[in-house]
Amino acid sequence: QVHLVESGGGLVQVGGSLRLSCAASGRTFSNYGMGWFRQAPGKEREFVAGTNWIGIRYYYTDSVKGRFTISRDNAINTLFLQMDSLKPEDTAVYYCAARGAPYSDTTTYAYWGQGTQVTVSS
Repeated sequence: QVHLVESGGGLVQVGGSLRLSCAASGRTFSNYGMGWFRQAPGKEREFVAGTNWIGIRYYYTDSVKGRFTISRDNAINTLFLQMDSLKPEDTAVYYCAARGAPYSDTTTYAYWGQGTQVTVSS
């Protein structure tokens, strides 16, 4: 199994930047497709960004394209989300997630972190 812990959230002003980190346990981190999700107040959880297990394909929801960048450093078992030009609508709890099986780009995301709060003041 995969254990995930997010960090790096906080309070930032409109137009500012934050970098979220997701530390993963285990020896098989590099074999899992990973993603970032968020849940804003009063809204359902939505997909934000993802990378396939081999780490050469990246996906973003339209609302963050050009502003957010997902990356991973397999040497330290860490997934990142660089967030620039932040907007009030980016305010949410951000979760990292791993797919339910290694070497898969299609299986359901099954492992989740506890979330980190991002608040963008207007």
